[in-house]
Amino acid sequence: MAGQTPNYERFIADLGKPDAQLHPLYVISGDELLLRNEALDALRAACRLQGYTERVTLSLTATGPWNTIEENTQSISLFGDRKLMEIEVPTGKPGKTGGDALVSLANRAARQELTDISVALILPRADRTISSAKWYTAVTQQAVLVTTPVITREQLPAWVQSRLKRQKQHADAATLAWITDKVEGNLLAAHQEILKLGLQYPEGELTLEEVESAVLDVSRYNVFDMSHAILRGDGQRALKVLHGLQAEGEALPMVLGLLTYDIRNLYTLAQARQNGHNPRNLTRKLGLFPPKDQLILNTLDRLPFSQIMGLIQHAHDIDRLFKGFPADGRLTDAWQEMARLVLRMADVTASSH
Repeated sequence: MAGQTPNYERFIADLGKPDAQLHPLYVISGDELLLRNEALDALRAACRLQGYTERVTLSLTATGPWNTIEENTQSISLFGDRKLMEIEVPTGKPGKTGGDALVSLANRAARQELTDISVALILPRADRTISSAKWYTAVTQQAVLVTTPVITREQLPAWVQSRLKRQKQHADAATLAWITDKVEGNLLAAHQEILKLGLQYPEGELTLEEVESAVLDVSRYNVFDMSHAILRGDGQRALKVLHGLQAEGEALPMVLGLLTYDIRNLYTLAQARQNGHNPRNLTRKLGLFPPKDQLILNTLDRLPFSQIMGLIQHAHDIDRLFKGFPADGRLTDAWQEMARLVLRMADVTASSH
């Protein structure tokens, strides 16, 4: 049924049935490559079972060539073969020509003109720009929309356990927490490590010692992980993410830039409050959206204005250190001083919990 949005797990399970109903148009959307590929693999397998002997794969950007969609959907096989066409738009931005081509595809689906073919449009997670686009609305009204879930750190232990269960293994909470620390932010690598555990050890419970000897540290972080940890007052986690970013070769100005962005937003909101304004009314103007807006506001409630000024000076001093200039009262290593700022911000945030 066009326009439906099935649960991700249910979608894969239904496609695994011998009598799975296939549709002419699908949209598979999400940022997790592993989950997106699993949804696509399930669709491919279902198509093969039902005689879709041809598969066409397109990766298109705003520059096209978008005419290949019409060419492939209008071509008729002399042997009556069915076709699966996969259209990936890596950026989620097809441009005007691409947008028109996708609207045309949706219109053909609405008129039931897509026969002996199933089309899968593969997109990153739909942000505000994508979801408000005319082409996206047109396509999703006619397609089965499958959005891959976001697996948060809090959900990761349960996700790992469910994947272990598939290979008839399981682990206790401490072992799951250990695995989570090693694979956080890298779901594809997590999947590979779990499969490796299935090959190395028999069915049943995995011990922490077994897991420690088998699982690599494949966790990956981004600066937003660190920002959220700081604003939640989790200094230990924020410091771990910072060290991870440094080990991965992240540029210090990038990390400092995000911290400075948070500090400046706190300063702007604190000034507004001093002037009698409600800071909550300014969050959208500052580009703060959930959950970041509430984290900033909670931090604002705990931070005196004078301490925010101190954070601004601290960030300025780190910038000087990075550029090779000394800063009074600071360490000589910019990354070490960054760690002090991270802990200072997190501890201040946590001090009034």
